[in-house]
Amino acid sequence: MNQRVGLFVLLAAGLLCLSLAPVSRADDLVEDGLDGDDADVEDEMDLSLAGDEDEDLEDDVQDEAPPAPKTPPSPQVTYKAPEPKGEHFIAESFDKGTLDGWILSNAKKDDADEEIAKYDGKWAVEEMRDSKLPGDKGLVLKSRAKHHAISAHLLRPFTFETMPLVIQYEVNFQSGIDCGGAYVKLLTETPDLDLDQFVDKTPYTIMFGPDKCGEDYKLHFIFRHKNPKTGEYEEKHAKKPDADLRTYFTDKKTHLYTLVVNSDNSFEVLVDQTVVNSGNLLTDMTPAVNPPAEIEDPDDHKPEDWDERPKIQDPDSIKPEDWDEDAPAQIPDESAVKPDGWLDDEPEYIGDPDAIKPEDWDEDMDGEWEAPQIPNPACETAPGCGTWKRPMIDNPNYKGKWKPPMIDNPNYQGVWKPRKIPNPAYFEDLQPYKMSPFSALGLELWSMTPDIFFDNFFITNDRNAAERWASDSWGLKKAAEGAAEPGLAAQMLSAAEERPWLWVVYVLTVALPLILIFVFCCTGKKKSSASPAEYKKTDEPQPDVKEEEEEEEEAEEAPKAEKSSPDTEKSEDEEPAEEEDDEEKENTADEKLEDDVLRRSPRSRKPRKE
Repeated sequence: MNQRVGLFVLLAAGLLCLSLAPVSRADDLVEDGLDGDDADVEDEMDLSLAGDEDEDLEDDVQDEAPPAPKTPPSPQVTYKAPEPKGEHFIAESFDKGTLDGWILSNAKKDDADEEIAKYDGKWAVEEMRDSKLPGDKGLVLKSRAKHHAISAHLLRPFTFETMPLVIQYEVNFQSGIDCGGAYVKLLTETPDLDLDQFVDKTPYTIMFGPDKCGEDYKLHFIFRHKNPKTGEYEEKHAKKPDADLRTYFTDKKTHLYTLVVNSDNSFEVLVDQTVVNSGNLLTDMTPAVNPPAEIEDPDDHKPEDWDERPKIQDPDSIKPEDWDEDAPAQIPDESAVKPDGWLDDEPEYIGDPDAIKPEDWDEDMDGEWEAPQIPNPACETAPGCGTWKRPMIDNPNYKGKWKPPMIDNPNYQGVWKPRKIPNPAYFEDLQPYKMSPFSALGLELWSMTPDIFFDNFFITNDRNAAERWASDSWGLKKAAEGAAEPGLAAQMLSAAEERPWLWVVYVLTVALPLILIFVFCCTGKKKSSASPAEYKKTDEPQPDVKEEEEEEEEAEEAPKAEKSSPDTEKSEDEEPAEEEDDEEKENTADEKLEDDVLRRSPRSRKPRKE
């Protein structure tokens, strides 16, 4: 029973932990948000009390009424615009509510139809649709199925020397995303850079950010590398992250995207300050930064007598004389016998006697009318109808077409490959980190889904400065969203809407503990009374024998107690004799009692004769 109670307590504790997990997580998020210097949490109870005092002054003119009881609201995270601290090249939070410093492109795409070639997609600075931080504004892509292009100059160009590059910004797919991107481009500093004519072909140094079309979820990191021999640029793509990126596109939450490129050629891609991809510019990019030192000679050709066949037919092998290539694979079974009752003269199918020729049937146009075929009723009780044929069986003498056996090719030379020659285009760049300087940040996007929210762009060469900026901006959003996050029940219902199979898990999760509780607590095994047959297997007395035995013991003890009382009239010589008599009587009583018990026991009973 103790084990059952322990199991019940463990189950109850597990369910309690599951129900409290979202609440504790939300509380932790709020506490994390409150740790920052710019995060202020106001107790709205004080504000409500102050409001009640003002209302009391107005109610002096009116009839006094008892105040209605109010439940204290949950703490609210108050937004405060982040302020950049430390070295940075751009820090944009859009909290001024304008696009000051940002330039909309007025260009057209060269390789697109006239109707969609213009970059006429709308941009706006506004709060998120379901913002948990009143006053927090961002850049919103407003149009659907339009080309969008907007950019801003940095405070000064970024040059790749010894300090790392850190770029981070926030994205929220408020309406989800069907097909479109939310990546940024770091525009290369060139003499002819004109942000008013920003298009897809404008040179960039790095492209970074999320992109999705169909079920292909991507997180781009692309940099353009300059060939030191030819001066041409080639795009280098980072390997695909191993992490599942689907949630970042579908949960409608604000996510922080960060790229860190270090001077030792290492890089990290982070989402919500968690690394989802990392590697080295020299080894983890496609195509590789440095070409191979040797290549296959394009002028080398395989000789005509080159033999690549590892096996050949044995030229000395001869077909055996008894090999019959014409023997069929199957033959009739000669041992088969036609079943009795087989109706040879009855066809398997007959014309339907109940069928009637349609009235509109034209024999000149439709031909002679024939009733549709139905199974012959006479064949239902017979083993078969029609001409009987022997069943076919495999031919034991069948061998098929003869082929000579295969042997190792004595002239085998292996698979031919062209010889290697030095690569005339070979170069070795051991510092691909030193990319082309960039002087502007731009978004050049096409999306089939509107209302993509961007916020808090930050570019720096100090990782600590980027983390402080993220704490003061994205950290507040995370705390506010965590505080407003629904409880366990709402989360479970939302998850089940996306994945209906979760209902089965929910039902099992609820039903299984209840069944276990019922089984362990309500259906304990009760000890049933033993049958006479079970008593015969052991020497254990039956219950009625025990009761009679106890009654007889009490009856015997009563006279012994009377006889053992002190008697002042008897002499000392008579006492030993009386004691001997008492002992003999006791022994006699014990023997009678044992005989009576054995006589009453089922083991001593004789079976009745029928």
